[in-house]
Amino acid sequence: MNFNQNKTQELRNLEAVIGYTFTDRAYLRTAVTHSSYANELSRHTLEAQNNERLEFLGDAVLELVTSEFIFENHKEMAEGRLSKLRASMVCEPSLAICARDLKLGEYLLLGRGEDATGGRNRDSILSDAFEAVIGAIYLDGGMQPAAEFIRKWVLQNLKQPQLFKDSKTLLQELVQRDYQQTPEYVMVEERGPAHRKEFVFEVRVGDKVLAAGEGASKKAAEQTAAGRAVEILQRKGE
Repeated sequence: MNFNQNKTQELRNLEAVIGYTFTDRAYLRTAVTHSSYANELSRHTLEAQNNERLEFLGDAVLELVTSEFIFENHKEMAEGRLSKLRASMVCEPSLAICARDLKLGEYLLLGRGEDATGGRNRDSILSDAFEAVIGAIYLDGGMQPAAEFIRKWVLQNLKQPQLFKDSKTLLQELVQRDYQQTPEYVMVEERGPAHRKEFVFEVRVGDKVLAAGEGASKKAAEQTAAGRAVEILQRKGE
């Protein structure tokens, strides 16, 4: 697939959603390009670049802006609690929630196999692309627009204090409140080659499956499942 006029229009549409217009749209183009897509193209083309390096940069920018936010807004917290709060705010399930609000998955360039197996809605891919978008904005416009994007799409999105908690901790509280039981995590699938394993866990209450989640580690899969279950239970309670 080449970046034809339709693809250019899609990037413009994404710019409108993000709220930032790129001087060099190639940064955004790279941010939405997954390695599975790049691997299907010639290494000598611009499109062959993937978003992994931008993700690395965006992660650092996100951590700095988030650290400053919680430092200023939680003056009573000690360092240990600040670190835990930051980690829960920028964890994979939280960033995937933010990416879905952007409908970022609709704009991703994925390899055929990755797309066919649900990669467009996978937490790990969405959160990585979200960080890559932050890195792209930072390279194109500097810290100010990157920080504005983070404040709008992360810090305001996750401003409810309960969403800052560890997903498994929050889910346990909700399940004990609603069911008077403790959630159970059950691995239902292990897939992929040894160097790139992916685990799928269900979180259950008795015989009831609340949600499922995948991750590169068992812990990450449990967190993803817990995060999705929290979303479901909170929507039911609204």
